[in-house]
Amino acid sequence: MNTSNDSKFPLVVIVGGGFGGLQVAKQLKDKPVDVLMLDKHNYHTFQPLLYQVAMGSLESESIAFSLRKNFSSQKNFRFRIAEVTRVDADNNMLETTIGNIAYDYLVIATGSTTNFFGNKDIEHYSMPMKSIPEALNLRYSILQNIEEALLKVGKAERDPYLTFVLVGAGPTGVELAGSLAELRNHVLTKDYPELKKEDMKVYLVDFLPKVLGPFSEQASNAARTFLTNMGVEVLTGVKVESYDGEEIKFEGGKTIRTKNVIWSAGVMGVVPEGFDKDVIERGNRIKVDSVGRVVGFNNVFAIGDVAAMITDETPKGHPGVAQVAIQMGQHVAKNIIHIINGEQTSPFKYNDKGSLATIGRNKAVADLGKVKFQGFFAWLVWMFVHLISLLGGRNKVIVFINWVSSYVTYNGGTRLIIRKFEREGLTEDQHLPNAVD
Repeated sequence: MNTSNDSKFPLVVIVGGGFGGLQVAKQLKDKPVDVLMLDKHNYHTFQPLLYQVAMGSLESESIAFSLRKNFSSQKNFRFRIAEVTRVDADNNMLETTIGNIAYDYLVIATGSTTNFFGNKDIEHYSMPMKSIPEALNLRYSILQNIEEALLKVGKAERDPYLTFVLVGAGPTGVELAGSLAELRNHVLTKDYPELKKEDMKVYLVDFLPKVLGPFSEQASNAARTFLTNMGVEVLTGVKVESYDGEEIKFEGGKTIRTKNVIWSAGVMGVVPEGFDKDVIERGNRIKVDSVGRVVGFNNVFAIGDVAAMITDETPKGHPGVAQVAIQMGQHVAKNIIHIINGEQTSPFKYNDKGSLATIGRNKAVADLGKVKFQGFFAWLVWMFVHLISLLGGRNKVIVFINWVSSYVTYNGGTRLIIRKFEREGLTEDQHLPNAVD
């Protein structure tokens, strides 16, 4: 397929169609550049609602939107399905699964993936949730294990299939824990009358001393109270040692027998091959300057979760949230035009608009600058913000209808097992039983 640039304008290649990549392309509309976006999927994923796909509350198409359709009116935009295998920044060349692509300016917006901290057993046996395919795998795994529990005789055999351990008490873990608790409290006995809600156990564990670590103490305490009242057992200050698919072990000797470990304890940047180790920071992120350029290069940029902009104000870089990627994308696009026009570039300054997390029905927490509130109003704000942020009018309508239906009936979603999730075996040389840092 032709990916060459035959126009007189410089070619800006964007690797990744997430929040940051979308903004770069959008800001370059009608500018004197050609834009080529590469992604291994032909759709944008609205990641904040992945957990609802995993729980069967929403179908995956409701939180995905065609990248080509999104830019159908942008004449200087092209898209190709491809994975970048190597960046040859010295020669302004990308090696990809569809051939080599020369660029004038490159923006790495590849985002992040789940960090298992080198523990191969945990990586193999636990369930991550950073993409739509992973969310669907999680959904089918949960439903299959509940079905399997019905076939077991006796509490001892049944318990592991109905015990859910969520590792990582950030927004993803908290939202999943709340959703599982609501599944147990409102749906379990309707779909599975042979079971009692007391048969299902939900644990939320984290090495940090509180849930929602980046949030305020007020929000953290409220979230913990909400979860506890919903029947979730919250274990903080607990370090996972190992998981073998049957039993999760913690430092100090505590163990939990479970077939369901959901891992959201950390993320790491997705960095294409070709960058020197000198520019890779902690968390596998690419070091960039205040403009957003990869250190050592004038025409290569990195944004969002994969970028580490280390300054006095942000010694650990910026948080891995959508707003950072969005604002970085807008800023880098403007600086690329400044560079093309021979104008002065400007440093990036993040405008923190606040944080939101939902725990369940009528329960959410909001840290919006100095304004902090929890409960029903925070839940309404959370729904409004996420609804207007979705791409596509159809998606907004479908998600809203699903939310209304779930609220009215206490039993939204379909929870269908369309395809069976099967985990491949783990070979001996793959085992690496290191403790998780």
